[in-house]
Amino acid sequence: MTTHRTVAQATAAARLLGLLARDLPPDRLTTDPAATAPYATDRSGARTDGQPLAVVHARDTDEVRCVLRHANELRVPVVPRGAGTGLSGGAAADEGSIVLDLSGMSRIVELSPDDQLAVVEPGVVTADLDRAAAAHGLRYAPDPASAAISTVGGNIATNAGGLRCAKYGVTRDSVLGLTAVLADGTVVRTGRRTVKGVTGYDLTALLTGSEGTLAVITGATVRLRPVPVATATIAAYFDRVEDAAAASSAITAARVEPAMCELLDGPVLGAIDAAQGTGLRARGAALLLVQCDGAGAIAEAERVAAVVGDRATSVEVAADPAEAESLLAARRLALPSLERVGRPLIEDIAVPRSRLAEAVRAVEAISVRYDVPVFTLAHAADGNLHPIIVVDPALPELPETAWKAASEIFAVALRLGGTLTGEHGVGALKRQWVAEELGADNHALQQRLKSAFDPHHILNPGKAV
Repeated sequence: MTTHRTVAQATAAARLLGLLARDLPPDRLTTDPAATAPYATDRSGARTDGQPLAVVHARDTDEVRCVLRHANELRVPVVPRGAGTGLSGGAAADEGSIVLDLSGMSRIVELSPDDQLAVVEPGVVTADLDRAAAAHGLRYAPDPASAAISTVGGNIATNAGGLRCAKYGVTRDSVLGLTAVLADGTVVRTGRRTVKGVTGYDLTALLTGSEGTLAVITGATVRLRPVPVATATIAAYFDRVEDAAAASSAITAARVEPAMCELLDGPVLGAIDAAQGTGLRARGAALLLVQCDGAGAIAEAERVAAVVGDRATSVEVAADPAEAESLLAARRLALPSLERVGRPLIEDIAVPRSRLAEAVRAVEAISVRYDVPVFTLAHAADGNLHPIIVVDPALPELPETAWKAASEIFAVALRLGGTLTGEHGVGALKRQWVAEELGADNHALQQRLKSAFDPHHILNPGKAV
């Protein structure tokens, strides 16, 4: 039976490659193993067995339709991919799959200042969209730390968050409509260009965060917002990371809504210093970086400084935009700095904001118990922690202690009323824990939704649900 199945799969794969070579422009299809091998992993470091059959470098919706129509008929798996910056293994392609590389679909099709929206292809780099909007006094609010390299399509696939989500929400809050191709090649358009609209089921919200398992996104209408008239940035240093976490909760309790509130613990500060030549760690064992924006930014910043002052060892308001930008740049460089230390296993739990300090204490205890280094970042105002386990990159696979520590971190999140992932997605790395969070009935319903969109389960199999 196994031999028959393997032969059948090989026959289907050969047939698919022939059809794609016939129906696509000659420069779209790549089958060279040296060129396809990097697609077996993403930035998470998660690696599948083997490598994909081929990569299709799509340039428009019709080419995506062509790939999916043939792949669906022949039951060959398809893995959609943007820049490959995902942190959960969601874009890692399995043996025998076709990678649908959408990074070449990178046009900003329309930017409407009057309607404060943009229509983009999925391969547009997030920061490029933000810069284009800035020319009109607008910005694209989602602001993942990877904005300079990640794509809008990838952000939509994972419902990415980022630094500004404390005030402006996650990617889903900025997506008005989508163009998507279903597994059988059917093109659907969801949502609308208006800010409000409740006709039918909200398929835009459903597809946002579906990690390429329900459809392939080939276009998006996204909301833009005015650039704030003013910003004020506060840097507060603390002797203990749990004091910084408690200070963040106190900001929320004081009814202040900052645009961002980022927490970095001592090990993260030390890693940034080592990689970037800064001197952050000498100023404290934790940093809370808060930015307020809008007409009341200065008054809000003063309120934040007063709220955190009792817990902090020092509080500084960065009035100089260049100084504020240097602090934010240090935050964005945290992950690249940690990647110089070792191989990071990047966790992405979220807990109720009032329980952030409790979660931080629990993570510290887990690190000690398993003797596993854990570097903690957090979008603190969201209760979204990134406890990053860093291991020796020379090891062929993650040690068992790292997996045990990660499993306990997930358990802490659920025990505190939180979630396994706040913004990075489930991908391949967290799939075994999904049923525990969702419960049996919810999990079964989500699997039925998957089957309704993708009856033959060709879209990014083994991911998300």
